[in-house]
Amino acid sequence: MWWPRARFPKRTSLEEFDFAFQPSINKREVLDLKHMGFVEKHENLVFIGSPGVGKTHLTIALGIEACRQGYRTLFITCHELLLRLRTAYEKGTLERVLNRYARYDVLIIDEIGYLPIHKQEADLFFQLLAMRYEHRSTIITTNIVLSRWGELFQSPEIAAAILDRLVHHVKVFKITGKSYRMRDKI
Repeated sequence: MWWPRARFPKRTSLEEFDFAFQPSINKREVLDLKHMGFVEKHENLVFIGSPGVGKTHLTIALGIEACRQGYRTLFITCHELLLRLRTAYEKGTLERVLNRYARYDVLIIDEIGYLPIHKQEADLFFQLLAMRYEHRSTIITTNIVLSRWGELFQSPEIAAAILDRLVHHVKVFKITGKSYRMRDKI
């Protein structure tokens, strides 16, 4: 059973996504991702937008579809990933842990930019992306535009190295709509 191993926090689908509420995103382009051509080409996906615009919903839906099609998939928040990498580094098991994360066909890293990233964590994150580069697909959600990742990773150099590998083969989806969570509150 793929569901527990992929660690999705909930179950979503592309069909449930309200594209009419988020007209800034190209529905046809997103729905085309169901065919997993990006996984076969080892392309990355980046979803950028404010909190509540549906980034996580879309990435979970794509991850579930990847599982259905037989791709090894993992969903993890950026904070949890960095915590696990830092702990592995401190225990001397970093290479083993990096190899484990590098083997997933699709690695979904949610919420980059919501919590501070320290220099050591940025270095570990770079190592992981470098291992996955041109071998596997990584899907990222972030509330920080890519041009500000130097601030996020506290180093323009490491941010440039991360972005160089991440965006070489990437499809970027910028969602500029309102929060789903707030639509009935305002």
